[in-house]
Amino acid sequence: MNEEEQPPVAVWAALRAHPLRFPFTRWVPRCWAYLLGGALLGPLLLVVLAALLAVGLGLSVVGVGLLVLLALALAGVPVAAVERRRLRLVEPVPVPDPHRPLPGAGRRARLRTRLRERATWRELAHTALTATVLAAAALGFTAVLLFAGALVVSPAIVWALAPETVMIIPGRVVSGPLAALPFTAAGLAGLLLCAYSGALLTTAHVALARLLLGPRDEDPGRQVLELTRSRARLADAFEAERRRIERDLHDGAQQQLVALSMTLGLADHALRGRLREADPADPSVDPAADAAADPAVAQAAALVARARGEARQALEQLRGLVRGIHPQVLTDHGLAAAVAEVALRHPIPVEADLDLPGRLPAPVETTAYFTVTEALTNAAKHSGATAITVRGSVADGRLVLQVTDDGHGGADPAAGAGLRGLADRVALLKGRLMVTSPTGGPTTLRLEVPCSGS
Repeated sequence: MNEEEQPPVAVWAALRAHPLRFPFTRWVPRCWAYLLGGALLGPLLLVVLAALLAVGLGLSVVGVGLLVLLALALAGVPVAAVERRRLRLVEPVPVPDPHRPLPGAGRRARLRTRLRERATWRELAHTALTATVLAAAALGFTAVLLFAGALVVSPAIVWALAPETVMIIPGRVVSGPLAALPFTAAGLAGLLLCAYSGALLTTAHVALARLLLGPRDEDPGRQVLELTRSRARLADAFEAERRRIERDLHDGAQQQLVALSMTLGLADHALRGRLREADPADPSVDPAADAAADPAVAQAAALVARARGEARQALEQLRGLVRGIHPQVLTDHGLAAAVAEVALRHPIPVEADLDLPGRLPAPVETTAYFTVTEALTNAAKHSGATAITVRGSVADGRLVLQVTDDGHGGADPAAGAGLRGLADRVALLKGRLMVTSPTGGPTTLRLEVPCSGS
């Protein structure tokens, strides 16, 4: 059973909310229509199931019957699909299809998968109940409903059949339309009873359908769906954490390094002033070289100058780290501009040609950007390439990106964690990442990802 909390059955919720007003709401005719449909569907299903069982058992000795029994085993799948549609008449919350989608699968693969799924056998059990127990209950309810309706219009029936003798109760003749008015009152009471009993019976039908026709946590398809959802939540959490780190580095550590560099610059300027006071004849005193004027001040000035240079270098490294986490140009101008900037800074000549219709979804742009940077980094480190080309376009709603270098090839995608991580991210977007690297080259990395970004 699905562990997620399901909403209450809509009919039952309406009955509990307004029990006195319920017989006059739209739920009553809906429940009656649903039960009348079950009264018609049940006997038909019973005939079909009985015929399939009899023919299958009778012909099983010659082998043909096995195909008939196979059709019987799968009969619950289409019947359940019809029942899930019928439930929309009385239940606003649809019952999800428990079966795994099988796009592109052949007939045999579909057949094997459906026979292995527990949902198929639950649907067959629901079909058997619909043809027997539920059909009997629906037929009984229909008989009571029709009899109550006949009692309500009994005065009109007596008037229409006059002067024929009319007996609603065996042995008691109804003399005229006025004499049939008590039966009208009984019929109205019967309709009122049918309003409440129909609601209870419909509630039981919906609860049983949720139990047997809906997905469960142990179903493989359900597990795949939950896995996809958990991966999506992890990706969202990773993206939020990345933005927090980027913001903290940009607004925190980077600004502090800027302030430190400025402070060291002021200290350097003050120390130079001290040295000028010690030797006013030389206004261009070098504090690192003129130690004779004031050795202690000159040494301190040299250390400050060195610290200032290291602070400047650390700031440049930090800015490079921030750009590597998520470049601002990618956020502001999109994938084509970000790839062009990376190509300009790369030690190997890179020819970038991205023909894009405009901005793509953020997850697609981020994944494509880091795919390009990873490919360029690997080419610079391992390939021995002298030229790299980056091609990209959108075709049939998919971004197709290809990075090719003229190196010696022989790259192993499984050897590094970078491409494996990118492959996982691409798979989350329902895309593909392929690497072709024969010995002697060239090495080609191809990315295909839907532009929907989900």
